[in-house]
Amino acid sequence: MVAAGAHRPGPLKQQNKAHKGGKHSGASRRRAGGRVSVKAQPRRRLRDLSRVDRRHQALQLRRQRKEAVLAEKRSLGSRDGPPHLVVLVPLHSRAAAPDTLHLLQSQDSAVVRMDEGRAGAFALLCPRLKQRWRFVTAQADLAKVADSLLFILDPLDGWDGAGEHCLSCLFAQGLPSYALAVPGGADLPPKKRIDAKKKLAKAIEKRFPEAKLFPLSTEQESWLLLRHLASQKQRHLAFRDRRAHLLAYAAEFVPGQESDLVGTLKVSGFVRGQTLDVNSLVHIVGHGDFQMSQVDAPPDPLSLNPRVVKGQKRSQDMEDDSVNGTDEMEEDTKVLMKADPNKQESLQSEVVPDPMEGEQTWPTEEELQEAEASLKANRRVVKVPKGTSKYQAAWIVDDGEEGSEKDDDDDEEDDDFDDDMMEEAVSQEGESSEEEKEPAEEECETMTIAESLRDDQYDEKVEEDEQMLERYKQERMDEMFPDEVDTPRDVPARVRFQKYRGLKSFRTSPWDPKENLPRDYARIFQFQDFARTRKHVFRQIEKEETEGASVGWYVTLHVCNVPVSVMESFKEGKPLVLFSLLPHEQKMSVLNFLVRRHPSNSEPVRAKEELIFHCGFRRFRASPLFSQHTSADKHKLERFLRPDAALVVTVYAPITFPPASVLLFKQRSNGMHDLIATGSLLSVDPDRVVIKRLVLSGHPFKIFTKMAVVRYMFFNREDVMWFKPVELRTKWGRRGHIKEPLGTHGHMKCHFDGQLKSQDTVLLNLYKRVFPKWTYDPHVPEPLPWVRSESVLPLQEVEME
Repeated sequence: MVAAGAHRPGPLKQQNKAHKGGKHSGASRRRAGGRVSVKAQPRRRLRDLSRVDRRHQALQLRRQRKEAVLAEKRSLGSRDGPPHLVVLVPLHSRAAAPDTLHLLQSQDSAVVRMDEGRAGAFALLCPRLKQRWRFVTAQADLAKVADSLLFILDPLDGWDGAGEHCLSCLFAQGLPSYALAVPGGADLPPKKRIDAKKKLAKAIEKRFPEAKLFPLSTEQESWLLLRHLASQKQRHLAFRDRRAHLLAYAAEFVPGQESDLVGTLKVSGFVRGQTLDVNSLVHIVGHGDFQMSQVDAPPDPLSLNPRVVKGQKRSQDMEDDSVNGTDEMEEDTKVLMKADPNKQESLQSEVVPDPMEGEQTWPTEEELQEAEASLKANRRVVKVPKGTSKYQAAWIVDDGEEGSEKDDDDDEEDDDFDDDMMEEAVSQEGESSEEEKEPAEEECETMTIAESLRDDQYDEKVEEDEQMLERYKQERMDEMFPDEVDTPRDVPARVRFQKYRGLKSFRTSPWDPKENLPRDYARIFQFQDFARTRKHVFRQIEKEETEGASVGWYVTLHVCNVPVSVMESFKEGKPLVLFSLLPHEQKMSVLNFLVRRHPSNSEPVRAKEELIFHCGFRRFRASPLFSQHTSADKHKLERFLRPDAALVVTVYAPITFPPASVLLFKQRSNGMHDLIATGSLLSVDPDRVVIKRLVLSGHPFKIFTKMAVVRYMFFNREDVMWFKPVELRTKWGRRGHIKEPLGTHGHMKCHFDGQLKSQDTVLLNLYKRVFPKWTYDPHVPEPLPWVRSESVLPLQEVEME
């Protein structure tokens, strides 16, 4: 309806033409023939939705997310889900974890089940809240599987140095849900209590913004803490949410028929994360990868509604049942599934290289004639014992030839070694020669025993200090003169640096990633498209079509061919953590980690030095390479771990699909682990080219307009001619090339793009691709629970006295 007084357009109203979208819009529309692109359809649908429909759609999405969070809260610790695993982490030496555990056990209408697998651990069943918890004291591996962390703070200082180190590791690894408890606050005087609370709240503001402090001195306060742990939102860690994992509740070792050192390990626990498939591989943290033979379903030892046996009370049943199971439980054990050999994942981690795999061509007649001529030229006359065959005579050499062959072998070994390893090889040869001389000297000398061992131990400490001082000097020299080395005087430079090459430009010059690969590259696996494979594996996880033990089930895994040392470590009280592996994660490849130096550590860390890696759920040893993090196709090697920049660490290790955090530790002589660097997994890429640069320096002897005579870079005429094609540069930005040698002592005439300064230095860059060492070792014992090595030093001094 139109109002009576409204204006109505007449028949002579001007009608303008519609706006054309572009010059060729009509032609493109005719070519399309009415077809609409697939990507344009969702946007069109969104435009067609009204405001009410869009608001309704957003409300539905919000409701779905809210219901998912509530369902996760209700399943964790409930009758159908796994028990809520809470790990207690004391952050101060005065924070007593046993007192907190004792206070949490004194709950009304709650049943406490002591854990025989670990000292001080227990399970708490609360039918009133319809929740069940398992409380365990802190160790390094438990933080990877914990549902919640309970930090125990000191009411005065909060945390000390060891606690700060612990928090650094946890934040770098990935922090799950947590709560802050402060026991012992009621023991303080009333005047100091308020000041201590304000000081503590200010201290935790940096590490834990918007965190709430829970006093823990009475049973009522412990009850409020349990309510908070049960109702808080769970924080997810990607590396464990995509893999089924299990913390051992009980374990049993069955020796094998061939040997008592290897057998079947029966591990019982609650499935977490994802559905567990019996045909997949399982990784025992710190011990390696293994296969499973079957999965059993014993009765749940932490059931909220246990069975009532005739003639016994309900409470007596719960107190009499042991953690490892009774005879009645063994009778009720059901076999869920058995491994299928046709579907089971293989344990093969390396490719078995075939030395005859390369293409073999038939030699030509010219090559055969050259080979016969070389054999005639190499014939020699050797004195041999009577009855020696031709084959045996070929192995007999003269003394002179043996010495020459030995020298050639030594030269090849020197070429295989890197520059930084040559000095170590020389020192080892010197030590071996001294050791050979010792037996003869020991026969003539008489040994005297020192009055005390204190002087000897002190001398050992002085030697360690001297080695550390030498490392500091090398790191300082590398900062002042990066990659510069002295030209050897006893070996020609063309022989010493024969594996190096010159590049016109480090950034733009090509380098084939498949050129001159080492033999270790024949043992690794490589993906044609790693990102596509990762996306496909994660898509299969999201479909949830895997058949197996669901999350929350209490199962017993039969793990095959496990060494008895795994069971011995579990009996000692160390946690036993198992993770199921995704496809291809047992195979070896080249892993690249992006890390940054931790500010708490200032000691020099050299490349190819043995470090301990905590990568996601894995823990292993390896000797890594350090390289710069750039977007180019070539990356320069760094000889030391830089404190001021992010570097890429390259090692041989099993494939892991990112995202995954990584922590680098260095083991001390006393067994403690120092945190070196933190970061994340960057890529799995064997084609990442790491280039080692070597710089030879010379000094201008005579300077002309654009010419200069340079000395001290080489020391013979042949080396100058050999490196003549390589471009020169100076520290002050000049570029040039070698024109001709002068004399026989290494002087050379060089041409530059401008006149040099007398204080300038002439440089020649050489490059060589380097590869990591195959030093992967999965058997790494667990360190002491988050204790820094500095806290142990006073104990050692007391023992010495």
